[in-house]
Amino acid sequence: MEPIRIGLLAFPRMTQLDFTGPYEVLARVPGAEVSVLARELEPVRSDLGLTFLPTHTWSGAPPLDVLCVPGGPGVDPLLEDDALLDFLAVQERRVKYLTSVCTGSLLLGAAGLLRGYRATSHWLSVDLLPLFGATPVSERVVTDRNRITGGGVTAGIDFGLTLLAALAGERTARIVSLAIEYDPQPPFPGSPRSADPALVGGVAMARSKDQERRRELCQQAVARRAGHFK
Repeated sequence: MEPIRIGLLAFPRMTQLDFTGPYEVLARVPGAEVSVLARELEPVRSDLGLTFLPTHTWSGAPPLDVLCVPGGPGVDPLLEDDALLDFLAVQERRVKYLTSVCTGSLLLGAAGLLRGYRATSHWLSVDLLPLFGATPVSERVVTDRNRITGGGVTAGIDFGLTLLAALAGERTARIVSLAIEYDPQPPFPGSPRSADPALVGGVAMARSKDQERRRELCQQAVARRAGHFK
């Protein structure tokens, strides 16, 4: 049986659970070969200090069936990184599934890869997706053809199981879900649709300047890479 070749992007100040949630699930795909892709073969430090060791550079990436892009604060400088966005655009023509978790979808969008697709992102950034010609959907996981996008952070596990089912069948996904005892029963509401509206508003206000800057970066990416949005 041919291996299923899965690549996960790693970059400084990514949110580690955006990466490790899908990794925990996808590494259990029968026959999976999982690669950690970064600019250089140097340790990559997440936004909260967890360090990852890449297996391949972007330029040395092996042939892939799946590419997954996590999110986090480190997305913002990458919106201006044409080398990365070009890498994503090239992979779009090669992989079977092009995917993201959290604000990783903004990088797919900036590379011109979500135009005409339904997609999701972290709840604070989902409204930025129309800048890239995408239709925003506030759901945990959104599948549109070969694009699979996950919502914020913890949605990476839901995303991983959805992708696993597409790769290896629903029964295998159910087995993995049981093996990792995935049975979420959160002690507190973690969605803007279920949390206290005052709390939601407070979090949004506290992040408003960061989000304004991110919007500017997204707009600049669209203007700079206009040819990818035709």
